[in-house]
Amino acid sequence: MVGIIMGSDSDLPIMQEAIDILESFDIQIEVDIVSAHRTPEKLLDYSKNAHKRGIKVIIAGAGGAAHLPGMVASMSPLPIIGVPVKSRNSIDGWDSVLSILQMPGGVPVATVALDGAKNAGILAAQIIGASDTCVLDKIIAYKEGLKLKVEKASENVRK
Repeated sequence: MVGIIMGSDSDLPIMQEAIDILESFDIQIEVDIVSAHRTPEKLLDYSKNAHKRGIKVIIAGAGGAAHLPGMVASMSPLPIIGVPVKSRNSIDGWDSVLSILQMPGGVPVATVALDGAKNAGILAAQIIGASDTCVLDKIIAYKEGLKLKVEKASENVRK
């Protein structure tokens, strides 16, 4: 249901957080490396055909120039969530953030924080949950768990 792609395997440690959270919600994922600059034909095929394989949302992580999410969004009818990744050739991550965030009108990319793959996974689950009550129930339980964790921490601090 959710495609998770990244520009190179060096992005996997960050993108693993999206994989992990989606697996915890029992959402089917497809993970691949699709480089906007090194495999443009694969990018074209992935972008135009992901919805035909049952993908509902694509999470695209990229560092440096970070063209992957925007290029996928330019060709895919699906919602795209961009994860800016602070890579070794990045300028403190700002180049990645701005490349994903500053999309032209008509080509939206939902953008999460720098290295924010976990939030990308949660957002993808929420998008799916809008039409799948089983996933929606898991999101509700997850958010309730966050609330309980904070309440417990609050109690511990006040002791």
